[in-house]
Amino acid sequence: MPVFDYDPPERFVAGALGQPGARAFFLQARAEGRLTTVALEKLQVAALAGRLDELLDEVLRRSGGTAHVPALAPAELTDEAPLDVPLAEDFRVGTMALAWDPETSQVVIEAQEMVDDEDLDAPEPAVLRVRISAGAARAFTARALRLVAAGRPPCPLCGQPLDAEGHICVRLNGYRGGEAAS
Repeated sequence: MPVFDYDPPERFVAGALGQPGARAFFLQARAEGRLTTVALEKLQVAALAGRLDELLDEVLRRSGGTAHVPALAPAELTDEAPLDVPLAEDFRVGTMALAWDPETSQVVIEAQEMVDDEDLDAPEPAVLRVRISAGAARAFTARALRLVAAGRPPCPLCGQPLDAEGHICVRLNGYRGGEAAS
């Protein structure tokens, strides 16, 4: 099982390539001349960002406000740069896990390679493991949420993403919905 371990990375970000509606999503970790890029779904990026925020809020709540967890992403940790190149996918993410390490005050993020449960001869799945500070986790979350929100606008009736030509809206009994209201 290859483990891509970053403790801590110089950079850990979510990013996407392509046009809204046809984007490919990635997590990237970089440190000491190494670069790991894993592919995942938009919903996985959104879930990771949401769970990270919940984890940090819970750590802050349980500590009574004494934990070194910023409420917002520190401005100096904001990263708006594009994904690093060359963009070579190391694996596609299947499952993810989050943990808080109270000894180091770090968030531990693990993204495990998607596996075929029916293939008994398959090798152990690869894992990307990243340990980041609470501030870096808040910055990651802020970027990831902006990335997810930058997609196609939602239909004002059903909430499903609109294409340039609209979509088949379930709230309109299968008729094409138009552009989202401003």
